[in-house]
Amino acid sequence: MVGSQVAPTGSGGAAAGYRPSATMPFGAEFRRQASRRRTQLALGFMVLLPLIILVAFQFDSGDDDGGGRGEFASLADLATSGGLNFTLFSILVSASFLLVVVVALFCGDTVASEASWGSLRYLLAVPVPRARLLAVKLVVALAYSGLALLLLAGTALVAGTLRYGWKPLSSQVSAELAPGDGLLRLLGVLGYLAVVLLVVAGLAFLLSVTTDAALGAVGGAVLLWILSSILDQITALGGLRNLLPTHYSSAWLGLLSSPMQTDDVVKGAISAVVYATLFWSLAFWRFTRKDITS
Repeated sequence: MVGSQVAPTGSGGAAAGYRPSATMPFGAEFRRQASRRRTQLALGFMVLLPLIILVAFQFDSGDDDGGGRGEFASLADLATSGGLNFTLFSILVSASFLLVVVVALFCGDTVASEASWGSLRYLLAVPVPRARLLAVKLVVALAYSGLALLLLAGTALVAGTLRYGWKPLSSQVSAELAPGDGLLRLLGVLGYLAVVLLVVAGLAFLLSVTTDAALGAVGGAVLLWILSSILDQITALGGLRNLLPTHYSSAWLGLLSSPMQTDDVVKGAISAVVYATLFWSLAFWRFTRKDITS
């Protein structure tokens, strides 16, 4: 027909110039999440916590051995003996619960919140491929989780060093370590914690694509982690405890011993990667097949 025009199309019938890999760039999503209040509060608290602990130590009355607090008091004494020890103490009091909550918040809220706001279907209508949307959101959530861990340790190291000095690292499982060696050990601890927390990230992310309630995804991941920790204390389970994702969560203490004990660290890392991969695979499988109505 004279004068009629047909819009050019690319491969697979897509509009010319359309590239799925160019949709929803990482930088745009990272900035978008940075503008959210929960991101700012979570990261801000990671900076504030070591400062709160530092101030709390200034009110030490010197009578911490009563009421069954002897072990904790000894840890507090080590914390005030140098910046490295203060950093180790901050990590120790945060690893079992606070960091779990923060990682669950970043990874559990990312997709479920879009569904609860009713914006998820509009993102897919851009069109952004489902797998790419999920991958970008996962990478951004992991980036903020890692940033939270670094902010906690970095703030504690700077504040502790300024207050208590750059001194050898001491712990209850090893002799004193030179500051340089102690710093490397702390970096190893942070690396192992980051790997272990991948289990929380995977579980929270799976729940996030399963439910439209962000609070349910975050809370569900934290509660399941706590349940696993409780079951791990039941010796009657025997060897079954080795299969729990929290069984090797404290294996990072072996990195502080002299010589280093890495057997449980390796087992814990493998277990965490397997669980995280399983949860993420289920999340992608579920999300690419579900009906998006919100």
